[in-house]
Amino acid sequence: MSNKKLLSSQIPEIGRNLTKFTGKELIDRVGNDVINEVVTSILCGGNVRTLTEGLTQRRILISNASLFLTYLKGSKLFENFESNFNSIIINELTENKLKSEEKIFLQWFIGLTGKSIQNVLRSNPDEIEKHLREFDERLKESSVEIIKEIGDISTTITIDKRNYLLKWPSLLKIFYAIGTQTLAIRGSEKSMYGKLFEKLILGSVLQILGFKQIDPKTSNQSKMVFWLSQRENKRESDATILIKPGIGARFDLGFIGPGNSEISLDKVSRFEKEMSHGRQLHYMSTIILVDRIGDGSRITEMAKEINGTIIQMSMTYWVKEVAQILSEKLGFKHPILNMKADQSIEFIESEMKEVDLKKFMD
Repeated sequence: MSNKKLLSSQIPEIGRNLTKFTGKELIDRVGNDVINEVVTSILCGGNVRTLTEGLTQRRILISNASLFLTYLKGSKLFENFESNFNSIIINELTENKLKSEEKIFLQWFIGLTGKSIQNVLRSNPDEIEKHLREFDERLKESSVEIIKEIGDISTTITIDKRNYLLKWPSLLKIFYAIGTQTLAIRGSEKSMYGKLFEKLILGSVLQILGFKQIDPKTSNQSKMVFWLSQRENKRESDATILIKPGIGARFDLGFIGPGNSEISLDKVSRFEKEMSHGRQLHYMSTIILVDRIGDGSRITEMAKEINGTIIQMSMTYWVKEVAQILSEKLGFKHPILNMKADQSIEFIESEMKEVDLKKFMD
């Protein structure tokens, strides 16, 4: 076992585990029942952003605490920790075979994320040293300015009877790292939750409405079937259904608010009206699911002009509306069409108990 001192070895396990994970891993960690409740709520008009914000806040708070603790422990592990901080990080990043979550964690300490490495450093490792020199200069300048404007500061943190003294330069490094970490987590969660719940929502809705999930590469079934995410000539649809041979619809889902209506229309206009599956050509309708449409927007009428339909998921009974649109346009039949609005919610809540969300992630 190596006795080499490593800052990455000081990262708490709970913080390490929260650094990086996939949507499927999220279901395992949070639990299928919790995610099922979130999806059920969205099918009844709930806001996915509101429902996932609690999960994001928990991840940020625990990750921030883990980063803070790692810095404090590092200050006892290394001599002249503050003055050698950058070289300690760079040496570990370049000379040790770190796990990906450890690498990401250490990059946060020097203000870097995957995106900033691509955009600020243009993915050039030689730029890191220059980036750190410039950052150190700004840190010193900021420390002088803060002391001048606000005054000096020192504080002592006690953990397990060990005292840790912090002054402005150390605090600024920690603040900057925590800010970088928070932005990175928020950015990754927005993308991850979008992709995750896109599949879970569409898969759940279509199963509830009686469609069977198939793999279009291996199955030629064309009656009451669906599949998720397919890249075609024009663009990728999030879900495709076939009600009967020759008749189907594509779905596109975006957690898009009132300020992005142009994107909604753009989504409608890029789908082809016909699709090949098996040996048959199918006429395809298009349904776009968005979070909300702004007051006074003409987007719904504009979509109709190109034979598309936009449905707002913020409306409580939007799943029943999907069924009605499919019925009017494509002759779809299902018991939910004859239910009163409140009955449709009870039906959804009951059916969701039987939905295995993981199968939509394969």
